[in-house]
Amino acid sequence: MTPTMQDLFLEAFWETLIMVGASTAISVALGLPIALLLFVTAPRGLSPNGWVNRPIGLLVNALRSTPFIILMVAIIPFTRLVVGTSIGTTAAIVPLALAATAFLARLFENALREVDPGVVEAARAMGATRLQIVAKVLVPEALPGLIAATTVAVVSLMSFSAMAGAIGGGGLGDLGIRFGYQRFMPEVMATVVVLLIILVQGLQSLGDYLVRKLSHR
Repeated sequence: MTPTMQDLFLEAFWETLIMVGASTAISVALGLPIALLLFVTAPRGLSPNGWVNRPIGLLVNALRSTPFIILMVAIIPFTRLVVGTSIGTTAAIVPLALAATAFLARLFENALREVDPGVVEAARAMGATRLQIVAKVLVPEALPGLIAATTVAVVSLMSFSAMAGAIGGGGLGDLGIRFGYQRFMPEVMATVVVLLIILVQGLQSLGDYLVRKLSHR
């Protein structure tokens, strides 16, 4: 492990953290409102509306069912429009955030469905508005499930970020492909795998800890 290779690993590690962190923040910011909209407009939701629920549900399902590597290539023009380039760490954030948003929207929706309906009915009986029910009942009650869903998404994003390296997305995946595979350096590939495993284990443990602290059970 030469000093040059150490610098490359540090740079790739930092790029991976940037990709995963930025795409997670964007996907949570977009996925939660979508999940709330799907939950509220569902047939048994607070405000049933099939004209809103069905198209959004179809779009989310379409994004979820598209393999990430295909999605990443298919939206290159959109990525270039948003960030001005289709190569590098910044460009990889766009497809990562898009894929994670659809994934998280469904996971968040399932977490909201696990909220005790009796709590919602009690809030309704006390005269709470739909907005108050969503902000002060649904989201706080579903918080452990939302954090658990975010943890699952972050772990998935770690593997997606490594896949992004296949088309020049940067990060540990890119380093493993360029040096471990193309230059026949198995020790580099092994180090990349170990680092990714450590990252995933650390993130999963942090997520589990937060869920235990916030769980009402």
